Amino acid sequence: MKWFALVLVAISAMFVVGTAATTAGTDGPALVRLPRATPAGSVSQYGHVKTLNARGSRYELRFDPALWLSGITASRAALEDIGSGDVPNDYYIRDESHRLLTYRVPSAAIVTVLDSRLRPFRISVADLAQVVTGRNPTGRALYDRMNGLGFWILVRGDSVRALDQQYQP
Repeated sequence: MKWFALVLVAISAMFVVGTAATTAGTDGPALVRLPRATPAGSVSQYGHVKTLNARGSRYELRFDPALWLSGITASRAALEDIGSGDVPNDYYIRDESHRLLTYRVPSAAIVTVLDSRLRPFRISVADLAQVVTGRNPTGRALYDRMNGLGFWILVRGDSVRALDQQYQP
């Protein structure tokens, strides 16, 4: 009986330590890590949302893909493109063609944006569609600086599963 109680206490302690580690440094539950991991059979792309329009029960996204580069890759690409290898904040975005790709976006797709304290939170696809057109659906101040920023999209086939805003200093 003592052995069983000891095992139960050990398991409980591991759970408490594990839970504390995932929420350390936050005001509440663990924050989403962005961009999210790409599952097998899916593709993650960085770029800019140009349009997001309702089409029946889903949305149609027109997306301008780009390359988010860092480190030596960013430095050498910038040197080739603009003649200087200086890359502020250790990133460089190479957006060569501006040719748009079209994707389907279910109404229930996950959309994560950053608040003024750079913490991720979720909004609906409908709200993002309004932000892309310059509207502010909920009156939040952060929407004013959000339009034009890049997003990581998680795509499976021709359908976007998630859109995650990329922080840019």
